[in-house]
Amino acid sequence: MEVKKQFKWFTIFEYEKEQDYLREMHKSGWKFVKVTGLGMYHFEKCLPQDVVYQLDYNKEGLAHKDEYLKMFDDCGWEYIQDFFGYSYFRKTVAEDGAAEEIFCDEESRFQMMQRVLKGRMLPLLIIFFLILLPQLLTNLFNTHNYFIAAFVGGILTMYIMIFATFFVKYSQYKSNRK
Repeated sequence: MEVKKQFKWFTIFEYEKEQDYLREMHKSGWKFVKVTGLGMYHFEKCLPQDVVYQLDYNKEGLAHKDEYLKMFDDCGWEYIQDFFGYSYFRKTVAEDGAAEEIFCDEESRFQMMQRVLKGRMLPLLIIFFLILLPQLLTNLFNTHNYFIAAFVGGILTMYIMIFATFFVKYSQYKSNRK
């Protein structure tokens, strides 16, 4: 079986772009098998087909994995893998061209964003305030460690950009709910 690996980077709030990427790969004859590391996607050669890929972030569902996967299986979704809290599913597009989604409404999407916030963003925020911010302040006042201060400052800048982007996305979902 012919296989292919591609490196692709998606942030935790770009799950829709990731789903679209996997769908396009399948349409071009590459079936998603797994993702490993920090974005190494593994594919197998297949017949080109329109297949919808969906991701769900639900740590509580994974705690009761049998029931969680049964629920998706009953709706026709094929389970692929879990990766960093996300569960990957796929389903062939219906003959009428209708592409199903695991989230049938904005409320469900919003609830997933809340789960991502609690499961991924809060731990990052805790790390930020307990480790990185004090480290930056310590290095700023120590005149011998400019390189370390610049490095920690760069990491803090990255954190701020991640949080800002996430909260913009989160706010968009929240405002769409109303």
